[in-house]
This record gives sequence, structure tokens and C-alpha cells, in this order.
Amino acid sequence: MLYENEELFKLMPQRDPIVMVDKIYDAEIIGFDEDCDLAVLKIDETGLSAAEFGNSDELKLGEAVIAIGNPLGFDLIDTVTGGMISGLSRHITINDKAMTLIQTDAAINSGNSGGPLINKYGQVIGINSSKMSSSYSSEASIEGIGFAIPSNTTASIIDDLMKYGYVTGKPQLGISCRNVTETAASMYNLPVGIFVAEVKEGGAAEKAGIKANDIIVAFNGKKVKTDEDFLAELNSYSAGDEVEITLIRNGDEKTVKVILDEKDVETDKNDKDNEKKSKEKDETEEPTTKKRKSEAE
Repeated sequence: MLYENEELFKLMPQRDPIVMVDKIYDAEIIGFDEDCDLAVLKIDETGLSAAEFGNSDELKLGEAVIAIGNPLGFDLIDTVTGGMISGLSRHITINDKAMTLIQTDAAINSGNSGGPLINKYGQVIGINSSKMSSSYSSEASIEGIGFAIPSNTTASIIDDLMKYGYVTGKPQLGISCRNVTETAASMYNLPVGIFVAEVKEGGAAEKAGIKANDIIVAFNGKKVKTDEDFLAELNSYSAGDEVEITLIRNGDEKTVKVILDEKDVETDKNDKDNEKKSKEKDETEEPTTKKRKSEAE
């Protein structure tokens, strides 16, 4: 069974059934990554053919692809849809997670997530992830915009999951933050950016001198106005990298150098639970400022 929802994934036992065409196997969960919604499962079986992975860095616009999956559940198992590569290196935020994805017009519907995106050589060049629906924009009808995680990205993730049970090298800054929207900035005479609500003790941010109530306005020279902007920049680096963060403190601009920590899996889980509670609290505190609190680690 393929799990494409991280909330369900958290409830998964250490062994769970996996359906392969017309046979059910007991599968052991080796590891999973919530940020990319990927998992590695192990079954005891021989004689199976491994999928061949292609090089997603070599993809060209207009290249033919097919998507395989189970749209709307197992009643339509192994559905194949065709299309082309419509875009490369699309920076998309899904469920507050910034990702760099392949865009395709091959039909990807609910249930396709986790299925392969395959090139004309039969190689897996992506893992189907999501589609853009009309809910993205109330002013336009949207069709034929789907996304897949590049195979080169998934290969490194899968390697880490098989070796360690989690993905190594993820960057962590060690702050909790919320957006300073244009409305809030106008009301309170603040710069638009990311308000630092809390600083993790002993974390990268504290070591660099970042303090609560600072407002981050740039990450390595690039302006950031929302936590989505900030996370997109943060996730383009790895643990151990040195970056510069520009912030406003008491009206004065300051730039600090930060060496990013590696994200701790267990700590990250607890932080996300706390983040969810904080978001629910924020919705009742100042609705006019549209505060969105998130863990920007």
C-alpha cells in the first residue's frame, strides 16, 4: 500500500501490507521523509525486476513522458497517462514545504502520488507528486499542470533512507518565525520580512547572534518576504554551509554569518507539533495580520 499523506504515515506500524498488482506482501518500513513524501519499503521476494533510474538533469522541454499510478484508488490501478516535460526546476511550495520539481502535462490525479514519471527509454526520471488545481487561483481555470520530484533528487534521498533511515544533511537554522505581511508592516511601521518569534538554545541562529524579535529581510543577498521564500532559500543549502542573513533589529540593519546545523529528525517532529499548535493559536489572536507561524529550520 502506498501512503501519500504524511499524517497517515506517522500512524503506520513498522510492518504494513503493500499491494503489487494482484499480490499482497508484508513490507517493512526502512525509512521515510515527510518533506518529500517519500518512503523506502522492504519486502521478502526474489525474481523482481528493478526499475532503472534516468538522469533528470538531462531532461529537455518537450520531452515525452508517461505517468503511472492509481488515480482515485485501486479501482483504477496502473493507469498510464501521457504528456511531455512542460517545465524544469519549478520552485513550488506544497503544504508549507518548498520543493524544486519537474512540471508535466501528463494527467496526475489524486492517487497518482508516488508513481513513476517515465521517459521514452523506460527510465524513471521523476516520482509523481502533485497537480495544480483550480483552488490555486480563483480567477483562472487550470488544467494539465502536474509536478514530479526529479529522479536525481529521489536517488540521494532513497540512498540515505536505506543507509540511515532518514535524510542526512538537511539544513537547520533553529528559529520559529512568522510573516510580517505588508498589512502588518504598514500598521506597525515594520519592514516586510520574517519575524523571529523564538530562537532555539544552542542552535545555529543563537550562535550567530540572531535574537527573538529580529526581522529577517534577506538570505545570502536574496530578499525574503515570506516564510516560503525563506524556506526555499534555506533548503537550497546543506548542513555545514555558511550563509549570510540580513535582519532588522530595533530599526537598524545587520548582517550575520551563520553555519547551518543538521536537522535533527526527532527534534524536527516535536517542533512541527508545536508549530501546528502555534498556528492554531495565531488564527485566534490577530486575524488582520494573517500571521502564519512556521518552523524555518
